[in-house]
Amino acid sequence: MRIFSILVTLLCVSASLSKVHAADRPNIIVVFIDDMGYSDFSCFGGTVETQHVDRLAAEGIRFTNFYVNSPICSPSRVALTTGQYPHRWRITSYLNNRRGNTKRGMAQWLDPKAPTLARQLKAHGYSTGHFGKWHMGGQRDVDDAPPITDYGFDTSLTNFEGMGPKLLPLTKKPNPDGGEPIVGRIWDKAERLGDGFQWRQRSEITTGFVDAALTFIDRSAGEEKPFFINLWPDDVHGPFWPPLDKWGGDKRALYQSVLDSMDEQFARLFDRVRNDPKLRGNTLITVCSDNGHEPGAGTSDPFRGAKTWMYEGGIRSPLIVWAPGLIDAKLAGTTNEKSVFSALDLNRSLYALAGTAPAEKLDGEDLSTTLLGQSKDSRKAPIFWRRPPDRPGYNHGYKEDNPDLAVREGNWKYLVNHDGSDPQLYDLPNDPGETSNLAKVNPDVVAQLDKALRAWNATMPVDGSHPDYSK
Repeated sequence: MRIFSILVTLLCVSASLSKVHAADRPNIIVVFIDDMGYSDFSCFGGTVETQHVDRLAAEGIRFTNFYVNSPICSPSRVALTTGQYPHRWRITSYLNNRRGNTKRGMAQWLDPKAPTLARQLKAHGYSTGHFGKWHMGGQRDVDDAPPITDYGFDTSLTNFEGMGPKLLPLTKKPNPDGGEPIVGRIWDKAERLGDGFQWRQRSEITTGFVDAALTFIDRSAGEEKPFFINLWPDDVHGPFWPPLDKWGGDKRALYQSVLDSMDEQFARLFDRVRNDPKLRGNTLITVCSDNGHEPGAGTSDPFRGAKTWMYEGGIRSPLIVWAPGLIDAKLAGTTNEKSVFSALDLNRSLYALAGTAPAEKLDGEDLSTTLLGQSKDSRKAPIFWRRPPDRPGYNHGYKEDNPDLAVREGNWKYLVNHDGSDPQLYDLPNDPGETSNLAKVNPDVVAQLDKALRAWNATMPVDGSHPDYSK
């Protein structure tokens, strides 16, 4: 009985300390923009003044060698959510209808058994909320996917590509005849994907997600709990529906108007955190894109390629980290051009910053000191990619083949097809546009990277990108 009493006392003390320390854990907000090019923020060279995002960058750190783990949405989101390569979970392109997913060798949704940052943080005292695009299950005719709350979120509000409460888009555009604006709605069949749907102007849906996030922040503050928020807007994914007062002419003009409007809609969330001393001193905000720009809309200068492509324009993303209470004030407004890492590592690093550990082994590495500017370490392991099975090249913005496999290690980027054809090797610091193929003059580097790339790919489930795949 004495031993039992001591154990009970220790458990009570541990629980009490956990509650005290929880108040010191940083709040985390992950902003994951949809289909935005590397150079679209004005602080990364864009022509649209994204003043509210730029202010975060001026008060935080910009990273120029940050990657997402797929050039297309669903797998990129799986990587950031799980800290593991999305191929492990058989999500290697965007989730479509049942037939399309099966044809490409993909799962219908992310397995709820996958490790998620939200679930682990929730188990360690965090309030967790997802507000925005999900696209990891529950879309088109896939209406039996798990709700978002099954992945560790206390609450959620999503769009037409997720299960649970959602905002669905109404549309409005100018009438070319000068009459009343032309109105409509899209994705009305998404009403079946969970209760609580609301129809809202497409140009204001980011505001709806921000509203939900602000309510969630206020509730978490009232409960004296740290919070973790995914704010994942539909913007700037096409089709483009900016407010009427920002309506542009061609595709690029419409895209830029949506980008400008999205930045304005972020302002209230950023200001809520910045202007509250408790939140400002103990909140970390990260901002990046899920993949490259849609061809003809955004830009990824100086890089080659765009969304769905294995070149840098498809997989390199701008990253901004804002945390005035955690980052040395002398580092405000600086740029890290050295550290090479990916969304896998961002996921793993957030565990460390929150004072907890993953429940299982992840593919990401802890680079929390890099995020806070305390080091310029890079990921030690190479970063690997595999082409989305439905994006072989041609007719997707460029008249050339899209390589099947790619790897970055150090300064080198290597791309090749499954059958060994068209090997390409680039020295990225000296050739960021991937214009000078050095494969023939560096056979040893090619052999080393090819071996590592194929060894990695052999550990992943086969999908429709492989010539030997059959249903």
